Amino acid sequence: MSNYFSQPFSPVYDENSRILILGSFPSVKSREQGFYYGHPQNRFWKVLAAICQVREPQSISEKKKMLTDNYLAVYDVIESCEIEGSSDSSIRNVMPADIRSIIAESNIEVVFTNGRVAGKLYKKYQAEDIGLPMIELPSTSPANAAFSLERLTEVWRGSMMAYLEK
Repeated sequence: MSNYFSQPFSPVYDENSRILILGSFPSVKSREQGFYYGHPQNRFWKVLAAICQVREPQSISEKKKMLTDNYLAVYDVIESCEIEGSSDSSIRNVMPADIRSIIAESNIEVVFTNGRVAGKLYKKYQAEDIGLPMIELPSTSPANAAFSLERLTEVWRGSMMAYLEK
């Protein structure tokens, strides 16, 4: 049986953010932990720390600081949906997130999606309205076993560096 959930987290960004990273919807572990990418096997924070050349953040406040210090914004494509556990493939009855305020209140130049489902949903619900370039990156989820941490970091770094070096 699936359950209906609403996005439990606010977007993380400030007026200097240049890159918006969108996931699909928080996992069960993330909802339990109270912040994005809370599953201990999710490689999101490791990948970003490596790209930003900082120590991997542990607390929510450290994670927020790492994001804003490096011109990054994080949110999800979905505001609410039906989902079974943490399975992106089970997502139904999507209410897309309104990301226009993030774009209006920042300097976002590009949208990166964390995984195929986030990319597909962004294209379906938000891309036309937002009108920014979008790059779909491989998921940092532990379910994406095809990518090692090193390969994920290499691909993410290759896509992000042009925007981070400005």
